[in-house]
Amino acid sequence: MTKHSYKSPVEDINEDDLVVSKPKLAAAGLTGVSVAFQRGLEQGGVTRTLRSMLRVNQDKGFDCPGCAWPEPLGKRKPAEFCENGAKAFAEENTTRRADRDFWAANSIEELSGKTEYWLGQQGRITEPMIIRPGETHYSPIPWQEAFDLIGERIRATTPDRTVFYTSGRTANETAFMYQLFARSLGTNNLPDCSNMCHESSGSALNPTIGIGKGTVSLEDIHNAKLVFVVGQNPGTNHPRMLSALDECRKNGGKVVAVNPLPETGLLNFKDPQTPQGLIGKGVRISDEFLQIKVGGDLALFQALGHLLLSFEDAAPGTIVDQEFVETRTEHFEAYREARKHIDWDETERATGLSRDEIAKVARMLADSDATIICWALGVTQQPHSVDTLREFVNILLLQGNFGKPGAGACPVRGHSNVQGDRTMGIWEKPAPWLLDAIDREFGIESPREHGYDSTESIEAFENDDIDVFVSMGGNFALANAETERLEAGMQRAGLTVHVSTKPNRSHVVHGKTSLILPTLGRTDIDDKHPGGVQVLSVEDSMSMVHTTQGRLKPVSEHLLAEPVIIARMAEATFGPDHVIDWRAMGDDYDVIRDRISRTLPGFEDFNRRVRQRNGFQLPSPPRDTRTFATPTERAQFTVSPLEYLEAPEGYLILQTMRSHDQYNTTFYGLDDRYRGIKNGRRVVLVHPDDLAALGFKDRDMVDVVSVFRGEERRANAFRLVAYPTARGCAAAYFPEANALVHRELVARESNTPGFKAITVRFERVDAPQMS
Repeated sequence: MTKHSYKSPVEDINEDDLVVSKPKLAAAGLTGVSVAFQRGLEQGGVTRTLRSMLRVNQDKGFDCPGCAWPEPLGKRKPAEFCENGAKAFAEENTTRRADRDFWAANSIEELSGKTEYWLGQQGRITEPMIIRPGETHYSPIPWQEAFDLIGERIRATTPDRTVFYTSGRTANETAFMYQLFARSLGTNNLPDCSNMCHESSGSALNPTIGIGKGTVSLEDIHNAKLVFVVGQNPGTNHPRMLSALDECRKNGGKVVAVNPLPETGLLNFKDPQTPQGLIGKGVRISDEFLQIKVGGDLALFQALGHLLLSFEDAAPGTIVDQEFVETRTEHFEAYREARKHIDWDETERATGLSRDEIAKVARMLADSDATIICWALGVTQQPHSVDTLREFVNILLLQGNFGKPGAGACPVRGHSNVQGDRTMGIWEKPAPWLLDAIDREFGIESPREHGYDSTESIEAFENDDIDVFVSMGGNFALANAETERLEAGMQRAGLTVHVSTKPNRSHVVHGKTSLILPTLGRTDIDDKHPGGVQVLSVEDSMSMVHTTQGRLKPVSEHLLAEPVIIARMAEATFGPDHVIDWRAMGDDYDVIRDRISRTLPGFEDFNRRVRQRNGFQLPSPPRDTRTFATPTERAQFTVSPLEYLEAPEGYLILQTMRSHDQYNTTFYGLDDRYRGIKNGRRVVLVHPDDLAALGFKDRDMVDVVSVFRGEERRANAFRLVAYPTARGCAAAYFPEANALVHRELVARESNTPGFKAITVRFERVDAPQMS
């Protein structure tokens, strides 16, 4: 080992070490602070940890590489981050290094037996690496040779056989260059992580309110009279949201949580920014908790609509915002007629809730003149997800909850800048106006044919329709459905290129030739440019665009920034005389922003506005002017049939989820402490009564078998854990359970994988019982 090499690798997961205890009674607090510091010190030491903590989510600092929750516009707290945010930047700050010695010591065969946890804990990749046909190990390659190889392979195939995948971590400027590279080449094959998470949100919102984004600000959350949190676990996935919900309740608002699992953060929150939160008992966040069955949300919101209209019929003019409905919407009468009658027996069966529970929340809705509905992946990853989200819109339209303080739709995006990537044009189905604007600005002819999304890419791999696959961040092999088939397909591709910071599974299930190109992270200073230090930008979940700038010295002198990598790939592909000056954009990011300002609405004067304190907010017609950019310039009420998930006898409906020590496919540790799960991940949470009814006991070892359209998928060696989830439902961790998802099990219209709609049974495996 060289003196700069990685620290000793952590032990890999041993599922026999699984420890199960009672779920925690409160989220965050002193324990959260302690864990945040501990993880930082383990990865990067005192100095790097403290320097990052003082800069994260601060003005002129770097945007947390974790979630996309916005920062306050006023005075920010000294520690404007959460426990899981601290874990995220600790992973970047790490002094562990996956250098050439690491790759020489570990063959692909050896790495293929390692878990994603072990791979990620090996540290930052320090130089470009390559593996060629017949080789067993990755080895170093000079940057220019790597770019020349990419250009050669892209030119040797056709544009429709190249695919450019994107992770939400990518900054605005990077995303804009990346989609420009793909379209200059002649393809819209731009799958991204949005395809697998909030694609359903855009598919529901665009046709109904004319924009695919949320319509609220952070201040609206604070001032709402009622906030729904549906299919979402803020305590783990967006912990700073708990502070906003707490502020809402302090201001007199109420919160309704709708979820199959009783998530600790929504039940009791200890704000670590306050003395009371550190040492006190915490505060309850949700006024009501509806423990709904997986997939029952459509039935619930149809019932709420029925009750609101019943209240209106009993006291005309008290519930429906007649002026708003009459002047700014369409198809209300069809909606009213559809919701006139309801089958309460079927509604209770679909939701697992009683009529009284639903009626109580309906009265809360009726009493609120400013309501926000927040949601996340718990409702976007089912066959009827788009219909469910349209029903959310119906409820909001009914009471005029757009364009007024404390009201609106709030899809809570996960990964930092996943929303910005879509704004910048990362989409396989681009709007004609966007392509026209790109062509005018750059003098190219963008392709109009739609490309592959993430789900379609699985089939393209399997059919040998992909020669070159480029991944800008992310871990495509583990993030998608059909794990085994996807991995086998990726290995048949001619060339895979991964722009990455750390080792992951996609590097192991590589194409015939594979490149790993190491890049800077959010916390790293980007100063290898003729004009000096560069600044990037991101867009948060509420359409605020602001700068992000790292300050730490990179762990290796061989790392390149993502815009530079794209510029050099493009130069190697198109040659130096291309109509687009790629080098100018890679040298100076202000050049990229100038081009964006002339291409994308809302980004006028980009360079000046983004450097203002707090940046700027992109326009939203529903929020700003109560207008809707639909074909008729009116918001649309919609009518959907009742649909829900119901397992046959002997089966349950399983949803995937993250642990508290996890962000997407990155594992920070093995402690899902709020749920009482530690040192293991291959578990299935099942209600004790369902375990008994199916003939199993707590801690039995089973294989999990899913069924879809008569086909079975299998994930072996899981422990059953008795847990108070909704009856008839189960939960297992993503990505271990992804192998159970058939690629045709998707949300209609959005094509999002059905990670929350898996019909499963269990097959007993003989194994020693655990204590």
